[in-house]
Amino acid sequence: MLPYGRQHVDATDVEAVVAALGSDWLTTGPRVARFEAELEAVAGAPCVTVTNGTVALHAAYAAARIGTDDEVITTPMTFVATASAAAMLGATVVFADVEEDTGNIDPVAVEAAVTSRTRAVTAVDYAGHPAEYDALRKVADRAEATLLADAAHAIGSTYRGRPVGSLADLTTFSFFPTKNMTTAEGGAVAATDPALVERLRTFRTVGLVRDRAKMRYPEEGGWHQEVHEFGLNYRLPDVLCALGSTQLARLDMFKQRRAHLTARYDELLADVPGLRLPPRRAWVDPLRHLYPVRIRDGRRREVYDRMRAAGIGVQVNYMPVYWHPAFEDLGYRRGMCPVAEDFYAEQLSLPLFVDLSEADQDRVIETLRTVLGG
Repeated sequence: MLPYGRQHVDATDVEAVVAALGSDWLTTGPRVARFEAELEAVAGAPCVTVTNGTVALHAAYAAARIGTDDEVITTPMTFVATASAAAMLGATVVFADVEEDTGNIDPVAVEAAVTSRTRAVTAVDYAGHPAEYDALRKVADRAEATLLADAAHAIGSTYRGRPVGSLADLTTFSFFPTKNMTTAEGGAVAATDPALVERLRTFRTVGLVRDRAKMRYPEEGGWHQEVHEFGLNYRLPDVLCALGSTQLARLDMFKQRRAHLTARYDELLADVPGLRLPPRRAWVDPLRHLYPVRIRDGRRREVYDRMRAAGIGVQVNYMPVYWHPAFEDLGYRRGMCPVAEDFYAEQLSLPLFVDLSEADQDRVIETLRTVLGG
């Protein structure tokens, strides 16, 4: 089965991991700080590494002090963790509909959803295409809310010349194997405010305070450390940060390869009937995580089944979050975001990854043409 996504690992990655395994540090050590500094250069803001992308969202909401009685406005067109991480902290999730073309959260819908309880607005850079952050910033600032970006798909993308990671108050990344780069499992949070960076570092280290100037009882011995606010052990280990550093060094190459494959899809699928290709706005330079097409005329299920029967691992990204039973049980109902539901009914992700050969891509294209009769 040709997968829809797959990691690219080469000899430099293996060598880096082996070197880390032979060092004195397997958990948090010098490679963590090095990887975080390298991430900052790409993201445009200081970064704090954590154990995965879901944890990154949890840590970001915790740093923003999201809790009971707060409302978080976000998109339904995302992986469930974007919303569930806020719900687990006691917040009420408010879903705003998406733009018809990009599948990203619609700033107009966000503004209509704002109430006196709104404490955060969380955008998602769907498929690697950044959301409309300038408009979202205006809405968030008027609401005195924190602007978050779930950029699990988008490290390496830019919006109006600015890197994803510098556009929101807090930006989360995922380094799962199918993403644009990998640490096997891992994630990070970028923050533009030094106070948020410090809060993130403390939260991901069980809340421990080791700076004597900040301790309540600094007269204790050299072993002493304190917890002022509860946190969790979300530290990404040195051995995985070693992999992250070598992956990040090739991010430009990954971007060029994905852009080349995206351009081939754009060209070779342009005339296929019943198919709508993903847009790219002029002011966005995306690092495409997904190539999401739209299958028209109610044929998405048929195309999905026939493509997979042919050995091509297409995928659907995503079912509207509030369709999950956990949200249904909280009272959310279908029909809340009709644009997102229409998007879901047609969406299909075609294989896209660095090692996808043109021959395999041609097989995807010809199979899709055959299925759609084009």
